[in-house]
Formats: sequence, C-alpha cells, structure tokens
Amino acid sequence: MPAATNIGGALVPIKDCYIVVPFKSRDFTLEFYVLPDISDSKTASYNDEAAIGRASPIKTYAQSDNRSISVTIHMIVSKQSDVEYNLIALRAIQSAVYPRESSNGAPFVPPPICRIKCGKLLADEEDLCVILKNYSVKFPTEVSWDEEFFTPYKFDIDTTWDVVYKSNDLPGQDRIFASGR
Repeated sequence: MPAATNIGGALVPIKDCYIVVPFKSRDFTLEFYVLPDISDSKTASYNDEAAIGRASPIKTYAQSDNRSISVTIHMIVSKQSDVEYNLIALRAIQSAVYPRESSNGAPFVPPPICRIKCGKLLADEEDLCVILKNYSVKFPTEVSWDEEFFTPYKFDIDTTWDVVYKSNDLPGQDRIFASGR
C-alpha cells in the first residue's frame, strides 16, 4: 500500500483521483492529496396515468434527470509550494463555470467539459466527462494563513458537477451496472 506522505511529511497525490480542467491548449490536472467527500445522485421521472376503476395511477416512465456528482475538495498545505498550488487549483475550478473566449468570431463559447476520476468509485476504467454547475469556497479564519498569498493553510471547495455524454454514447442500465459509465 502506498504511503500518504513522503519521508519529509508532505502529502503525496492519490493515484487515479483527480479533476482535469481544460484551459486553452493545455489541461490543468488537480490532483487530490486528501480523499475528497463525494456524493453521486440521479433521479428518474415518472408520470401518473389515471385508469378508470384503479385505486392508484399507473406510473409511466418519462425521462431520467442528470447524474449529479458533488465533490468537496480539501486543500491543505503540507509544504510551502502547496500554498501557490492550492491557489492555482482554486482558480482552475473557478474558471470551469465561465465561458471560454472564441477564436471563430463568436464572442464566447460554453465553459469547458472537464474530466473526473477517483479510482473506480465513479466509473471503472475511464474518466467521466463533467460540467461544473457550481462551486463554493469559504476561507476559514481558525487556521493559519499565508502572509504573501492570503490563503489559509486549509480550506474546502464544494463543487457540483453534471455528467455529460455524447448523444451516440448515452448510458443505459446494462452499461452503468457493468462499468459505472
């Protein structure tokens, strides 16, 4: 089993647990150093169809709603370079809800489609394609702060993501049961 810290006590990244935020011609990969809090939810919508003489309505499937994944990212400083990394990671997450600049004459294009992976928790092999619906960060005052960057040595970023699929790659029950994707 790999160690959570190196010999000096600094946290090491968790293997296969990250969020990738595309930015222009490169990607920023936010590596998790502390296991994030994750919740995964999806609902199905049904309509009630009344039938004469029936004590309760017949349920007819209408559609499934979005698969929503909430992730609380714990940002902690275990070595001095983490201060700047945490601020860059925060900016990457923040940028994922803003439209991108266009080079084709349109003023803007939609925010980027990101990727998320945390072992086999959300899907077996591949990253999940996700869009950031919202983020929230609160900077606590009960922990020490860095004097240069004014960032606390520990803070959390709460995020909510919707899973997105290509129209020819929509999942069904069999695929979700087999791979989670």
